[in-house]
Amino acid sequence: MKKFVNDPKNYVPEMLEGLALANPDTLRYVPDYNLIMRTDAPREDKVSIIQGSGSGHEPAHVMTVGAGMLDAACPGDVFAAPPTDYVYETIKLLASPKGVLLLVNNYTGDRMAFDMAQELAEAEDITVRTLFIDDDVSVQDSTYTVGRRGVAGNFFVMKAVGAAAERGADLDEICRIGEKVNSVTRTMGMALTACTPPAKGSPLFDLPADEIEMGVGIHGEPGRRRVKLMPADAIVDELLDAVVSDLPFESGDRVALMVNGLGGTPISELYIVYRRAHNQLTDRGITVGRNYVGEYCTSLDMAGVSITLVRLDDEIESLLGDPAEIAIRVF
Repeated sequence: MKKFVNDPKNYVPEMLEGLALANPDTLRYVPDYNLIMRTDAPREDKVSIIQGSGSGHEPAHVMTVGAGMLDAACPGDVFAAPPTDYVYETIKLLASPKGVLLLVNNYTGDRMAFDMAQELAEAEDITVRTLFIDDDVSVQDSTYTVGRRGVAGNFFVMKAVGAAAERGADLDEICRIGEKVNSVTRTMGMALTACTPPAKGSPLFDLPADEIEMGVGIHGEPGRRRVKLMPADAIVDELLDAVVSDLPFESGDRVALMVNGLGGTPISELYIVYRRAHNQLTDRGITVGRNYVGEYCTSLDMAGVSITLVRLDDEIESLLGDPAEIAIRVF
């Protein structure tokens, strides 16, 4: 497998250094803690929003640091939770008089690292709250977690709480908003191929050329089932049925629809997926009020897609519509 890699041990630091060099006016890189933070953070007039998780899911989360979204991200190595001390030092550097909110995708390693870091920070009288994101409907438990996984729907939580923080909302209000968005967000994904971690140099799991994994996790965790390759419309129908029926979404709802590429899917194919999902929602009486097509939460170079729906109301839609200045310019 050919990759743009020097020493695999330096894969994450070199990526973060490049990201900061490309955005010198807005981003600061702190190599001691794998930390990317806003150059104007922390600010005394707003809550600081921090997320971590493993690397390999870019643009999540380091490329969503900026005005209107995250104040900082401290990733671990590829598909690995950040060390507790990295999260702890990040909290201290980002401590604001208005408090700190930690956004954590529901994976066991991430929960442990952020829970312990929060305890250490609170012992120093830093006000910290944590919000867990668990939008994946694919499976209840997986290799990496107890309960549902946090996947591409985390972007809507980040965007809503980031906008609220930028407006000056207090920590309690921001937590309420984040919990509300998480509660109305559902996602399911699938893989056409496995991904190849730089340190491994070969596919993470075996997926025959004529098979696909429905409900795959973003670390390659098994999904609901393996089936023979189907036409695009049939794949979308299965994903969408699972997502719509879970909340459930109903006729008369207004939603945000995200078609998220997992790293190795051409944008043209994502729009083929979007076409079917949009038309199927319309047929169900569900209105697509906002749409997002592109790569938001990937799995390195995995070919695949996830579909996310968010039930909108005036508050959520207003927050999603606020401007954001981040490296990938997707919002």
